[in-house]
Amino acid sequence: MINPAVAQAFADITAAVSVLTGVVNEHGSDALSPESDPVRGLSEDCLDILTGAAAADAQMAGLKALTAVTYADTVHAAVPPDEPLQAQEMAVTAEVGCALTIGDRAASSFLAVSHALTNTLPLTLAALQSGTISWQHARVMADEAATLDRAGAAALEAHFLDPDAPGAAGGCPAGEMPASRFRHRARTWRERHHSESIEKRHATGVLDRRVEYVPDQDGMAWLSAYLPGDQAVAIWNRTTAIARGLQGPHESRTLTQLRADAFATALLARGNQGGTNRTSGPDRLSAADGLSGCDGLSVEGDEDMNPAGYDPGQVPPPRAQVLVTVPVFSLLGATEEPAMLDGYGPIPASMARDLVADGADSFHRVLVDPRDGAPLEIGRTSYRLTKAMRQWLRLRDGKCPFPGCSNNSLDNEADHLLAWAKGGTTGIANLGQPCPKHHRLRHTSAWRPTPATKNEPPGWISPSGRRYTSEHQDWEPPHWPAPARQQERPPGGCPDLVHTGRSLGEDGLEHALHALA
Repeated sequence: MINPAVAQAFADITAAVSVLTGVVNEHGSDALSPESDPVRGLSEDCLDILTGAAAADAQMAGLKALTAVTYADTVHAAVPPDEPLQAQEMAVTAEVGCALTIGDRAASSFLAVSHALTNTLPLTLAALQSGTISWQHARVMADEAATLDRAGAAALEAHFLDPDAPGAAGGCPAGEMPASRFRHRARTWRERHHSESIEKRHATGVLDRRVEYVPDQDGMAWLSAYLPGDQAVAIWNRTTAIARGLQGPHESRTLTQLRADAFATALLARGNQGGTNRTSGPDRLSAADGLSGCDGLSVEGDEDMNPAGYDPGQVPPPRAQVLVTVPVFSLLGATEEPAMLDGYGPIPASMARDLVADGADSFHRVLVDPRDGAPLEIGRTSYRLTKAMRQWLRLRDGKCPFPGCSNNSLDNEADHLLAWAKGGTTGIANLGQPCPKHHRLRHTSAWRPTPATKNEPPGWISPSGRRYTSEHQDWEPPHWPAPARQQERPPGGCPDLVHTGRSLGEDGLEHALHALA
């Protein structure tokens, strides 16, 4: 290295890493006094090093992003003005890729995110440089802000990274949740606040629906579908329900394997009463068992695969377990505020109204607090939960509340935070809904939940005593429709006798009742 300061800084970093490595390798031997607990001391040091290393990784990522953009700007300023811009960018990308030992595509992606951070996302870059978010979080922010204008991008990062911003996100801070969960939160906010209507964006996305097939190793392959969110969630929930129904003491297949077998059987079984099945799964899944709307799909050239004449161009509405929360004014057609589809996120109001009209099996109309959009509290004095209370837990938490878990709420199990035998009540504030894995963890280890509220799920305390905040729903107040224009008073008419037609509620109620009839 030419610059002595740079060389010395990295020498200091290497020396610091050596010290930390020595703590991990030598702790617990003669370095500890006889009175101390070597095992506990080592575990505490390891957790401290992991936490510090994560922050250091983020700081180094911020340094790399800033350095790469500065290098690119320096090169562009030094080259002759007549050199093509594309050639300059290719040269910069190649140099950055070689310096980081990554390929051209990875280098191009890294530079794109770095430019977004330095040019349009200053709060994100500052959080990365301070070590409060990771590079993965920064990538999520750049991805979600890519289709927003500058004001929208600023509002997005302020919502998650500026605690003093109006309507700032509550609950678990962005940097304390996994990047995959942060992507869900950021996508939800983006869908709600995008300057372009979600109806219009969804209409464009529907045109890109497709099924993709990719061969893989060992005689396997990937089959994926790009579908409207309500259809995809219904298919996933239905295959999960079928798979859970097939589990038993004599069933050796895992839930994941059963789900794949149920999916293949529903698509490949001949007719609605089952038949030849070429998968290793169950050989009979009738219309009552299989995927709604997917049994007996036709295959070109084989009429026996489609005895009922099913038209694949007319996809039936999802009737499997779909939980959708619709703002009342949006349901009535007075606003186009997005609804929330459990396990997915925001969906267009028109899609939600179709789900209601077509009778989604588990549609629930939920009264929300008009001040903040959160569901209102309900409770019960007996041990067992009602179906309504289970649905309420799904609405409050959205997923398993264990930090980092993305398990859909449909699979989760109700759990008393303070045991019923110890005086705990069966109210929403004393209930959690961990997934089966983390439910077992709670009852077979020293992990324990913290108290919940009617709007927020419980946090968790680890065996080491560290507290971890759970993510919770990012409720927002519902949108109110624009006030209707006042009708002009007829000449000589009395103002309290002016007929203004039926109210918004009457018109909307009639529409909803006719749709459900």
